[in-house]
Amino acid sequence: MPVKGDAPVLPGARAVARHVRISPNKARRVVNLVRGLPAKEALTVLQFAPQAASEQVYKVLASAIANAENNERLDPDALLVSEAFVDEGPTLKRFRPRAQGRAYRIRKRTCHITIAVEAVQVARPAKKAAAAKKAAPAKKAEPAAQTQRAESQTTEESE
Repeated sequence: MPVKGDAPVLPGARAVARHVRISPNKARRVVNLVRGLPAKEALTVLQFAPQAASEQVYKVLASAIANAENNERLDPDALLVSEAFVDEGPTLKRFRPRAQGRAYRIRKRTCHITIAVEAVQVARPAKKAAAAKKAAPAKKAEPAAQTQRAESQTTEESE
C-alpha cells in the first residue's frame, strides 16, 4: 500500500505567514488566483491584483521563492506554485458599544497563509512541437504545387 512518503518528492520550498490580520475568506480569494501558476507569473498577477490581501500573499510568495533560491539552490525561473492555502488563525474579539447599554461583538479575524513552490523542468518538448508546426505548412505547400502541375498538364493536353 503506497504511503505518502513513498511518492517521489520534487525539490521545492515553502513560506508561511502566521497571524496575518486579514479575513481568511478574503485571503483565499487572492490565493486562488495564483495556485498552479509559474512563480514569476504569479508575482505579476499579485502585483496588479486590486485586493488588499494581494500585498500579504505577494510577500509570502516572494519569501517562498527566496527560500527555494537560497536554501535549495533552485532556479527561480523554473518554479511553480504547487501548494497555496489559507488557514484560519485566532480571532480577536472586541466589543462595540450600542444604544441602551448593549454591546455588539466585533470579530477581527486573522489567518495563516502558506505557499509552497516546487521546481519543474523547463518545457523543452514545446520547441519540438513548434518545429513540427513549422514543418507542417511546408507539407501543405507541396500538394498545392502538385495540383498546379496537374492543371498545367491538363491544359497542355487540351491544347
